[in-house]
Amino acid sequence: MAGKIQAIRFKQWLPEWDEFDFDPSQHRRKPDAHILLFSMPAVQLRALSGVYRRTRDNDGGEGLQRLHDPKRSAAIRDFVRYGHPYSGLPIAARDDSSAAMRKPGWLPTAIVVNILTKDDERRGRKVDPSDLVSISDDGNSRGELTLPYADRLEQWTPSALEPFEVIDGQHRLWAFDEALKDGSLPGDFELPVVAFTGLDVGWQAYLFWSINVSPKRINPSHAFDLFPLLRSAEWLETLSDLRIYRQARAQELTEILYAQPESPFHNRINMLGESSRTAPRGAGVTQAGWVQAITTSFLSTGSGRSASGLFAADVTPATGPLPWSRPQQAAFLIALWEMVRRAILDGKYGWVDQLVHAGGQESLAHDSADAFTGNRTMLNQEQGVRGVLAVANEIFFALAKLRPKLFDLDTRIVAGAATTPEDVTLALTELEQSELFDQVRAFGAAIAGFDWRSADAPGLSDEQRLLKRAFRGSSGYVALREQLFRHLSSGPKPIGDIADEALKRLA
Repeated sequence: MAGKIQAIRFKQWLPEWDEFDFDPSQHRRKPDAHILLFSMPAVQLRALSGVYRRTRDNDGGEGLQRLHDPKRSAAIRDFVRYGHPYSGLPIAARDDSSAAMRKPGWLPTAIVVNILTKDDERRGRKVDPSDLVSISDDGNSRGELTLPYADRLEQWTPSALEPFEVIDGQHRLWAFDEALKDGSLPGDFELPVVAFTGLDVGWQAYLFWSINVSPKRINPSHAFDLFPLLRSAEWLETLSDLRIYRQARAQELTEILYAQPESPFHNRINMLGESSRTAPRGAGVTQAGWVQAITTSFLSTGSGRSASGLFAADVTPATGPLPWSRPQQAAFLIALWEMVRRAILDGKYGWVDQLVHAGGQESLAHDSADAFTGNRTMLNQEQGVRGVLAVANEIFFALAKLRPKLFDLDTRIVAGAATTPEDVTLALTELEQSELFDQVRAFGAAIAGFDWRSADAPGLSDEQRLLKRAFRGSSGYVALREQLFRHLSSGPKPIGDIADEALKRLA
């Protein structure tokens, strides 16, 4: 027997929206003009709802939700029971004397869901026809949902995919999971629901962004991870001077560094800002760290006191910026870091030997690769990534002004097309066959000779440890940049000469 839910049906649509780009191939098919508003018992809403956590392994990044934080759900559960400020008290302080601090824990903010249709597919699954929620309306402000079961408090389980998917409010729903099991909250506690119908995942990402990112901060790596679902080429290319464009391009490049097999950071970037316990092995830097580092270096506009970015600023007023495509930009970054990695593996740098063998430490397994991927090297920490990218950008931007033809790379890549792994591989091959690659290799070998041991590495003298601690924090980036230029200034020409000029400007 089916259950019925009465809803308010309201229209949020403007005539000019009909002219917007609704592209199903980009997960942005045209949405329904009407939205539903209703209430539902927590137990029923939880049973009908699926929560698709955003992952970076097998689903291609389709889900929207953050990692579940049990502490946050527990805090919401306590708030519902006791209100504020009692719910925030330590357990030991919750006694008769503090009982007067209890208040109602209202949850008036709506859970935002999408009602799946028979055509919607998520990770290869669809809602079973018998579990679909049908919607009827009177053509005006009244709507009615017909549910796949009748008992509002039944612990119902779908045959396949849940008919609702949560866009926003997952932690409020999860707060009721344990509460319903232990009886601390009643199942008939009703929650307000705002429901879209058949909303494509691109628009869901946009909606999640507008709710969670625009007005308040969330994990920045999770926010940047939504960029592929938010992007459309038109506004990005048209508004290329805006920071949001540069961050979007930086996220694209970070995504390629993470996904491209030839990249030394393949599967080694913490794309969702997870803790060290759950992050991929060897992923010392978050996606947000990479986006920030690329945005402020290779994608810097050169305005104010910032350095000019090789991928964004005019090399000369006459020539403008480099006409490199996304695959060429990504290939350059991959090659740059790969040359650093190879120099560490192949070279005879004292700091690498000391890091691997200091004090008879066996934790590094006497493997020089740990000087690049381990947890005691700044090359696997945010300050190191930012330092290398900042200095590399300034070196190669100055080189582009001195020898612009060096950066005229012949390519068979079709400009404007969607970036594929094959495009990046081709761009890498073309770069490696160019004269510019000699300078990339020289830079990698030179920068790898800097002592990249972190402040907590074994075998450091007190003076060395003090110097490396100075690289921490926002002021540490400036200090590290100066030290890197000082190190490079004694290297081969023309890199050494460019670094020496940079030091004179810093003096």
